[in-house]
Amino acid sequence: MTGYGQFCPISKAMELLDERWTVLVLRELMLGSTHFNELRRGVPRMSPALLSKRLRSLTRAGLVVRRTDRGDVRYELTEAGRELGPIIESVGAWAVRWMPDLGDADLDPHLLMWDVHRNIDLQAVPPGRTVLHFAFTDLAQSGRWWIVVDGGDVDLCDFDPGHGVDVTLTTDLRTMVRVWRGDVAWVEAMRDGRLDVAGPSQARRGVVRWLMLSPFAKVPRLPADSPAVRVAEPA
Repeated sequence: MTGYGQFCPISKAMELLDERWTVLVLRELMLGSTHFNELRRGVPRMSPALLSKRLRSLTRAGLVVRRTDRGDVRYELTEAGRELGPIIESVGAWAVRWMPDLGDADLDPHLLMWDVHRNIDLQAVPPGRTVLHFAFTDLAQSGRWWIVVDGGDVDLCDFDPGHGVDVTLTTDLRTMVRVWRGDVAWVEAMRDGRLDVAGPSQARRGVVRWLMLSPFAKVPRLPADSPAVRVAEPA
């Protein structure tokens, strides 16, 4: 990309970081994704060609290293890349406080369910196989998902895997996103009927322990009447 022509360290950093999707690719690497297809599932609206391009750019810049072992290709952060972790986390925490509003275009069931599946508390889930079914009442497509936990393995399916379901969560996409983000408490969403949890009583009680929330869920929110920052409409 064209540089800013400034010696300011911030401008130098942004010459690398402000290309579209770059920071989100770094986010996925920070969250533990290492294979190309794992990275794709964390940025489902990014084309494979553009993801490849960004990975090449980050590798050339020294933020990412590409490792190959007998055909297995992995992408990992370098020391310089890992040092960006707290900075990107701080940006996310800032957005939780100052940009709480979500438009319909922000609600992506693929990203939501990928996030949920990689934040299962394996110590809390009972031994053996546990199957969670998510049914989004407002989605004609991508409205049903299954998470299968079996020992230390967690699989996400957008088709019925054919196993008995232990608990079904029925809700709309916005409510589940807000619960995941920590904007709405589990108990509040269930009490007012926006979220229904069906299954044996032990599973219904356990699901709120099995499903850990977003890392940003504990970020203190500003009072509801605080002025929010909004993305400007294109001129």
